[in-house]
Amino acid sequence: MRILIVEDDATIVGSLTELLHREGYETANAARQDEAVELLCAGAFDLALVDVALAQGNGFAVCAAAKAADPAPAVIFLTASDDEYSTVAGLDMGADDYIAKPFRARELLSRIKSVLRRAGGAAAATVRLGDVEIDPAAAVVRKAGCEVALTALEYRLLLLFAQRQERLVTREHVRNAIWDSAGEYVSDNTLNVYIKRLRDKIEDDPADPKLVLTVRGLGYKAGPGAGA
Repeated sequence: MRILIVEDDATIVGSLTELLHREGYETANAARQDEAVELLCAGAFDLALVDVALAQGNGFAVCAAAKAADPAPAVIFLTASDDEYSTVAGLDMGADDYIAKPFRARELLSRIKSVLRRAGGAAAATVRLGDVEIDPAAAVVRKAGCEVALTALEYRLLLLFAQRQERLVTREHVRNAIWDSAGEYVSDNTLNVYIKRLRDKIEDDPADPKLVLTVRGLGYKAGPGAGA
């Protein structure tokens, strides 16, 4: 599931990005109103986290653009503007929730999942990869109906591949999506180890993978016909 972060504080953007990536969400971010509107017009998002006060423009205009997008994402205001006028204005214009800063990470994640469930996004987001089913809303993975215990990192890797059926995912993209938000660097050899661990848990025969394939010299992709 894709979440747009509309926030002009780089520190908060970094914290939110790391938090959401750990939960398996994809993110994009915009610091200005015009950037956010452009992203909303260019790609589908499941949810937008929006600050009211931006360095350029304001979050209310972003909310209006989100609600006019097709498909329209859910909107949660995440802002220091917690006065009654701003709260009522945000909810009246169609925002799904309004959270004041400072926020608690667990509460934010719970309210994101609640909003996505109400919006119908949780059911639509279930992804299948062969006999592996991934439920991003619950962060649960099942193989042939049985729950598979993955680490948070293995889960994020699996979701990354499953959401790109039969599309190349370069090694650089994997590193950027999984580790860069934490400021870590991961070598090719280390990445190979993580991929092997994931295959050991989801492949019928890890030595002859059918779900997560290696594209030699480039990266990986979900196997052809793996999706349901």
